[in-house]
Amino acid sequence: MLSLETVVDAPVSHVPPAIAHILVIEDEDLIRETLVLALQDEGFQTIAATDGHEALSLINSHLFRSHADLTPAIDLIVLDLMLPGVSGLDLCRLIRREGCTVPILMISAKGSEIDRVVGLEIGADDYLSKPFGMREMVARCRALLRRVQPQHFASPPVLRFQELCLYPQECRVTLRGEEVNLSPKEYKLLELFMRQPRRVWSREQLLDQVWGHDFIGDSKTVDVHIRWLREKIEVDPSHPEYILTVRGFGYRFG
Repeated sequence: MLSLETVVDAPVSHVPPAIAHILVIEDEDLIRETLVLALQDEGFQTIAATDGHEALSLINSHLFRSHADLTPAIDLIVLDLMLPGVSGLDLCRLIRREGCTVPILMISAKGSEIDRVVGLEIGADDYLSKPFGMREMVARCRALLRRVQPQHFASPPVLRFQELCLYPQECRVTLRGEEVNLSPKEYKLLELFMRQPRRVWSREQLLDQVWGHDFIGDSKTVDVHIRWLREKIEVDPSHPEYILTVRGFGYRFG
């Protein structure tokens, strides 16, 4: 029997995260993988489920943050309407009945007005008809996150790793207490790395995140800026401790 009882009783941590965690519930492999990649490319953390039963299990175990473990919370749900077994409508209805207020973006090939109305009336916060562009999907996710809890994703006052400190609100970096003079691109690269430590970024992803989707140039630009950044923050740039090369894939921090 479907139940969200463990969600209701789970402990809540009020430590605000810097990055949103999004649960994608979609049974079609290609669509699910495309959604996940699009969200990850925009800096979101993702969890994926292929049906309603798996989604409920993930919601039970991941919804709330706990001081005891580092399991990511779910800040937004992208929910396909046509799921095998438990439909998206039934899943949405159950989630809301149990008092879960996490925003839900419902997606469906059914685009009639009555389908949209039903989805919104049972608890979805937004409705997106297939086919749709990934940019629009990401934009709707961002809008829902801003609307529901804008302060939830505010920048932390400082990002720290060992002796390196980055102050997002001041756009400055210190190393062992000394100011580090970074160019705007170097700063943006370092901030991106420090917000998602240990995530591996490809050169193309770094270009999109730091230089923008419209950048026309060689991906070796990333390598040059990484080298400059290492020269400013690493004790030995040829044996880096902060920004590491993952051969065949790209770079990661820490």
